[in-house]
Amino acid sequence: MKFVLAPDSFKESMTAKNAALAMEKGIKNVFPDAECVIVPLADGGEGTVESLVSFSNGEIIKTEVIGPLGDKVMAEYGLLGNGQTAVIEMASASGLELLKPEERKPLITTTYGTGQLIKHALNNGVKRFLIGIGGSATNDGGAGMLQSLGVSLKDESGEELPFGGGALNRLHTIDLSRLDERIESIQIDVACDVSNPLIGENGASAIFGPQKGATPDVVKVLDENLAHFAKIIKEQLGQDIAYIAGAGAAGGLGAGLMAFLDARLKKGIDLVIEYTHLEDYIKGADYVFTGEGSIDGQTLFGKTPYGVALVAKKHSVPVIAFAGRVGDGVEALYDNGITAIIGILKGVMSLEDALSSGETNLSFAAENICRVLK
Repeated sequence: MKFVLAPDSFKESMTAKNAALAMEKGIKNVFPDAECVIVPLADGGEGTVESLVSFSNGEIIKTEVIGPLGDKVMAEYGLLGNGQTAVIEMASASGLELLKPEERKPLITTTYGTGQLIKHALNNGVKRFLIGIGGSATNDGGAGMLQSLGVSLKDESGEELPFGGGALNRLHTIDLSRLDERIESIQIDVACDVSNPLIGENGASAIFGPQKGATPDVVKVLDENLAHFAKIIKEQLGQDIAYIAGAGAAGGLGAGLMAFLDARLKKGIDLVIEYTHLEDYIKGADYVFTGEGSIDGQTLFGKTPYGVALVAKKHSVPVIAFAGRVGDGVEALYDNGITAIIGILKGVMSLEDALSSGETNLSFAAENICRVLK
């Protein structure tokens, strides 16, 4: 018997690796000689660095960078086991989580620290990047990131633009002469699960600006500034990124990554599956176990169990999905590769108890499923 164990984390209860180990324990109680292949996953958001580092026997690298408000913060990224691939969550350096509610000021917040993480990884010999761009505190179109990598963004008087989306309306000249030359020889993949354009009523400023502290008047200013940024990019670089799907992700960081670093934007779970070579493990497996904290109708929109199920379906391998909570709308998942969805709670309990007993409950649920299979 061969089982592929490919769960996401169960938030506040288990990491993806711990969830997989709990599944393995339950399986071995029934099939002691079973082969269990552990592939901890994430959907490109929080936990992606941890999952891929764990899977590849890599390491977490910590370094001091410029935070979203220009002060110094400690950030981190993952260096995978091959020593040539880095996984960066931009939120570590430029995220909303680094700010108190009253500190959210999208006119001045910057992605400079995210660029510093890229440069630090380049100094470590990295050739390939996976960058997760969720949870940003910024609306600068990636301008700060670009400046940290050597791009000069100057106003009409030749002065360098200050940090933040509030200054982009003054952009007059883009100078790439000092862009880090190593950028030409690397591959950048961006985990992006939103399709918003850079500007307009569905753009970065209008949709995501308010949660970053933007009032309606500030949203208008930010949108106009990003439109000017896009206009200068089109005129001077020949790249039209204003309405490309995903360009508006992370306050326009998606646009900056595409226009200047030739990045490829894809769904997060698709990239993680690619980086872990999950499909190679699933070929020839008897069963796939996956899961995460909550499974419901939203799981269809790029969540880990759905991504795993699509891969397994190609090879006709049954998929059992486990969850702490099974919500409404899961019926459609049965038509997309998931064979069964199992809630792991043994009975009515408080949230605190459910979270603290997650590994025990998951192991017990996996064991019971295996008893049925046997």
